[in-house]
Amino acid sequence: MRILFLDSPAFAKQDMMDAFADCGIRYDLFFHDGYHDRQNPDFEAAFFAALENKRYDFVFSFNYLPILSRCCQKYGIKYVAYVYDSPLVALYSCTLINSCNYVFLFDRATYLTFHNAGISTVYYLPLAANVTRLTSLVCPEHVKPQLSSEVSFVGSLYNEEHNFYDRLDGISDFTRGYLESIMAAQQKVYGSFFLEELLNPAVLEDLQKCIPYHPMADGTESAAYVYANYFLCRKITSNERLVLLKAASKQFQLKLYTHQPSGQLPKAEYMGTVDYYDTMPLVFQNSRINLNITLKSIQTGIPLRCMDIMGSGGFLLSNYQSELPDFFVAGEDFAFYESEEDFTAKIAYYLAHDAERRQIAANCLGKMRDAHTFTQRVNAILNVL
Repeated sequence: MRILFLDSPAFAKQDMMDAFADCGIRYDLFFHDGYHDRQNPDFEAAFFAALENKRYDFVFSFNYLPILSRCCQKYGIKYVAYVYDSPLVALYSCTLINSCNYVFLFDRATYLTFHNAGISTVYYLPLAANVTRLTSLVCPEHVKPQLSSEVSFVGSLYNEEHNFYDRLDGISDFTRGYLESIMAAQQKVYGSFFLEELLNPAVLEDLQKCIPYHPMADGTESAAYVYANYFLCRKITSNERLVLLKAASKQFQLKLYTHQPSGQLPKAEYMGTVDYYDTMPLVFQNSRINLNITLKSIQTGIPLRCMDIMGSGGFLLSNYQSELPDFFVAGEDFAFYESEEDFTAKIAYYLAHDAERRQIAANCLGKMRDAHTFTQRVNAILNVL
């Protein structure tokens, strides 16, 4: 079997290539910088040239790309997309129903949105980790002091200047108060997402006057979907991460691996960004507690950060995500918090119970190795095909 693999920037791209190789699948890499365009004649010409003299069983990409679906539909070749981003407005392209598509979604709520609408080209598939690679990395002794910490968080604080929500400076006081209220409510609720349905016509009209949004030419996404997921969810996540990390930094040693420091966290130790392949697994291995504070637009799914922590043999403390208990046992494989008070209490507990913490991490690593590797995910994709 041979496939054409879109060589676009993506976390875990090399891990997926290794998994294809493990399954005896040969791949050729293809890249053209128009892959994010909905239509691009130069991209299509390059794609057809790549397929002209070779036979491929399917085309693969991380995340769903409408232009690839168009090309595969025209050429009569299967297109496999493995989605790890949420939100992803490209899923609302009319091309999603193309018969060539096999679109694998890691967030069950997103999958059900499309599946329940009668779209037969979507499938549910959780994310994974390359456990062999992650556990084979050995941290040099002279680097351990730099990476060791009681608590660590790797990820964005979504505190960049001029983010989408902070650009809404022309909305009415009523709209702003309404948005602040529903965001405050959503910030405290895990396992249920209600922002989109609470954006009523009057509020949407005010948002449209301030920063208009119109669907893509081939898109069916609603303005409510875009405002809820791209404007509000990122702001909520920023607020939540800052509140929780501030609470943690007041009581514990906290190292943050992020590209944009915040003045609200003066007691945290900023470590800058971290290389995904070479250094991040060592952070997870040498941190006593690794935090996951999920981007709010990921409604039910297990983020890639969680899989990488657990696949590295690290201890995971996460907010509640409803899919985590489907595959792992709380208190046996990982820990989750339900509030700010519970968050700091769980950190204190597991720092004080080191043997229990280590056993939980070991339990989870065994389950990751047995059932949640990229090689196992490739086999699942092949079974669907």
